[in-house]
Formats: sequence, structure tokens, C-alpha cells
Amino acid sequence: MDGKTLRVLLVEDMEDDAALIERQIVRGGYQVELRRVDTAQAFKAALAQPPWDVIITDHNLPAFSSTAALALVRETGLDVPVIIVSGSIGEEIAVAAMKAGASDYVMKDNLARLLPAMERELREVAVRRDHQKAEATIRHMAFHDHLTGLANRTHFEERLAGLLEDAREWQSHHALLYLDLDQFKVVNDTCGHLAGDQMLKQLALLLREHVRESDTLARLGGDEFGILLEGCSIERAQQIAQQCLKALNDFRFSWAGKSFAIGGSIGLVAITDASPSAQDLMRNADMACYAAKDLGRNRVQTYSDEDHELLRRRHEMQWVARINWALEHERFVLFRQRIEALGQAEGDSCSEILIRLRDENGALVAPGAFLPAAERYNLAPAIDRWVVRNLLRLLKGGVAAPASVFFVNISGATLNDEGFFDFLRTELRDAGLPPSMLCLEITETAAIANLSRAVQFIESIRAEGCHFALDDFGAGLSSFSYLKSIPVDYLKIDGAFVRDILDDPMDYAIVESINRIGHVVGIKTIAEFVETQAVREKLTALGLDYAQGFGIHRPEPLVGVQATATTLA
Repeated sequence: MDGKTLRVLLVEDMEDDAALIERQIVRGGYQVELRRVDTAQAFKAALAQPPWDVIITDHNLPAFSSTAALALVRETGLDVPVIIVSGSIGEEIAVAAMKAGASDYVMKDNLARLLPAMERELREVAVRRDHQKAEATIRHMAFHDHLTGLANRTHFEERLAGLLEDAREWQSHHALLYLDLDQFKVVNDTCGHLAGDQMLKQLALLLREHVRESDTLARLGGDEFGILLEGCSIERAQQIAQQCLKALNDFRFSWAGKSFAIGGSIGLVAITDASPSAQDLMRNADMACYAAKDLGRNRVQTYSDEDHELLRRRHEMQWVARINWALEHERFVLFRQRIEALGQAEGDSCSEILIRLRDENGALVAPGAFLPAAERYNLAPAIDRWVVRNLLRLLKGGVAAPASVFFVNISGATLNDEGFFDFLRTELRDAGLPPSMLCLEITETAAIANLSRAVQFIESIRAEGCHFALDDFGAGLSSFSYLKSIPVDYLKIDGAFVRDILDDPMDYAIVESINRIGHVVGIKTIAEFVETQAVREKLTALGLDYAQGFGIHRPEPLVGVQATATTLA
């Protein structure tokens, strides 16, 4: 209905009666677009040409009745009020007509009732349509991404479950693509989130061009997209994935005079009757996508159960949930391993703090099982903070002499964590302990990966009064050249050189030179992996300051912890 214009479909065989009905509506202030029909065929043809605002029908024409008219309206599914206008209609027939779908009935000798009846029904239709529109909007919001208009993760996972069920029932083949953009963060960091949002909208339109109507394209979150290819072989899916990558490579995003090239990494998984659960399919696609990133980005990686790299990644992903659980439920345990001074000179009482995870069965799990996953999935900073916080809490309780020094490993990710230094300073001051009791250590390779950041971080830590150590020193190709740049207190010589020092002249020479050069620049040296008394004596003869390893001290709980399984190194 446009303003006060009504489109009326009238079923009436008498022109005079039609004129009276039209005149009655016009008196109500409406302009009328009226079409009169008097046969079932004409009525059916008119119904195919909506929109109609109202349908008025005589009850009983010679070849057509209101009952037949109502049946045809029901078949079309149109939400249009139908009002019966008749010269004579019994109460029983009127009740039956209302049950059949009539909105009201009006006697021809009382047409004054027609307009109020019409307006009431038109209002109800308007309210009903508003409700339907609101419900449709809510449904759309529930299953679509608000930014791009694509399907969201909820809808995508429902469609995936449906395709998996189809594959199992009919042995059909489908495919899942998991796409992660490679340069999205650059756009966000350079031009802001408004630019990033605009780019995502443009990429949604671009990707739509490479999927069929039967396929499902979704934004899964952030810069991640998913594509479900229905009725698609793995070979054809690989071709489509490559086409998507090419489209991304050819695309250029422009904003405020800057132009950005966009790449992507895609994980591809086949959906067949042998596929695991929908949740596992999503996990496998995610693993394949990140394997594509690790292999150089801008490529498609197809998931395979025989792919050892993907199996390793799956194992790591399973650890992610367990690590979060351990952090939430305080399931980590602190161990210590003594670092012993060599020779006649007295040294600080030193220990390295090690971490274990107590699993669901109470058994202690070695860090080698979960730290690789923590590093890869950015959980290492949370673990590092847990270690520092709980160590200082225990030291505040008096578990060690104030002259002791405790070495704590931190990850490369923590090195780049802008908030870690403030966290450390706050924890130290809250504990009221001498900062010199704490020595942070980081691997040489992590330090040189971002040398300027590492130097700034180490200088801040040492200015606070803490010590700093380079771990696994000697593993880098240019280790010595960095000693002038990195202000540390200790060098922990990589145990790979220490272990065979008695039998390998090259290892002996490396350890000797690291110790000598370290002393030249005023850094104390610590040999790792000292496992025998003979190795210890050789290191003492070389003049190293400290030794650490199973030959010195096997790790033990820092305080009040008894292992329920074998204590792991």
C-alpha cells in the first residue's frame, strides 16, 4: 500500500455492485487501483501479479465461490486479507468461511462496515509483516557476519555438519577451505581498524566471485574465512583454492594514498563418509592452514592423516586446552635445579627454576611436552608470568636465603611483551624482595632475533636490580659478535658442547673459547648438561664459574610438592 492508494482485487460478476464497493472505499479517502475478475482462471492469473492490499470476493458466483477463492489464496501463500461481501450468507456458511481463512464478511446492504473491516485487517497485516521483518533481521544477524554480510561461524558449522551427514548417508564428496589472510595486521596497524574493515568487505565481494550458489562462504572471525564446496572432489577443491589465492595476490587495497598487497594461506580438508566429526574437520583445516603459513605462506596445504607435520601440530593443539586448564586451575608446579660454583672461588647460591604440569591423573608432565605448544600458540607469556608470580610468592614466604639467585626462563614472546616489565616490577615491589635474587634468562637465538628489543629489555631488567643470562649460548652462528652488544651477567654454554667435552676436541675448544671471551667482557660462565664427575673436573680445570646438570643436582620440587609419577627433567 502506497500512502492512501489501495490495490484491490475484486471477485464480482456485477458491475453495479463493483462500483458501489469502489465508491465506498473512495469515500474513506483512498485512491483505488481495482481489478475485477469473475472466474477462477482470471482470479488465479491475478494472484500471480501481486502485490494486492486486499481481496474482496462475493460469496457465490455462478461459476466461482468464496470457498474456491480462499483455497487459491492459501495455495499462493500470500498474506493478504480476504473479505467476503455478499447479498446473503447464512451464519453457518460465514463461520465456515472464517475458518477457511476469510478475514471478515460484510453484507451488501451494509457496506458501511466494509471500510472499518478493511482498515482493521490492513493494520493487522502491517503489524504481522513488521514482526516477520524483525524476525528475519534477527535470524540474519544470528547467522551472518555483521561486517561483510557473509555467513558467520555458527551458520558455517551448521552447514558443515549438514554436508558431513550427507557424505555419510550418500557417500558424497565435499570440501572445506580454511583461509587466513597474511597481511591483514599490516593494514590495521598502518591505517587503523576502519581501513581493515573496509578491506574485509572488499575481500568478501572478491571471494564471492569464486564460489557457486550452492557453496557457503563465511567469515569465521578476524581475518579468517571458510568456504564449503558442495559436491566437490579434492582435486577440484585444490583448483578453486588456487584460484582464490590468485585473486588475493592480484588484489590491491588502497587507503589514504597507500596501496597494500594481500596474500593468504589455505588449509584444505576433504569431507567424505570416512571423515571425523565436524569439530575435528575444522581443527584439521585450521592445522593445515597454519602449516601452509609455516611452509612459506601464500600456498594451499591439503590435510592428510599421514602428514607428520600436521600430526605434530594436532598434538600441540590438543595441548592448548590443557595448558589453559592448568593456568586456570593452578596445576603447574615449580621445581629447582642447583647451579654449583666450581673451583675454589665462592659463588652465589644459584638455582634454575623449572616448571612441570600436574595432569588430570596427578602425574607430572615434563615441559618438553607442553612448552612447544605454548610457544607456538602464544601461551608462553602467560606461563612466564605464572612462574614469576608464584616464585616470588614462595620466596616471600622464606623458602630461600636472601643471597640466593634464581634463574627463570622467559620466552621470546615475553621478550616482546610490552607489559611484562611493568608486571615484573610490580610483582617485585609487592614481594618486598631484593631484585638481585632474580635472574631472567633467554635463549641466544631468541635474543638475536630481535636484538634491539632484547638489549632494551635487558637493560631495563638490570636497571631494576635483576640479573640476566643468555641460555644455550654457542648455538648461534655468530655468537661472539653479540657479546659486545648484549649486556648480560651470565652465559649458559649450550649443553650440546659440554656433554662430549672429554672426547671431542672441537667441543672442548668451543667451551674453552666461550669461557675465555666471556671472562674478557666480565660475564660469568655456566656449563649446562654436566652429567659426570669427570666432565665437572674438566670444566673446573678450564676455569668455568658454574656447572649445572644431573651430575650436579637432579631437579626437585621447590617446596612442599611430592611427585606422584616419575619426576621428569
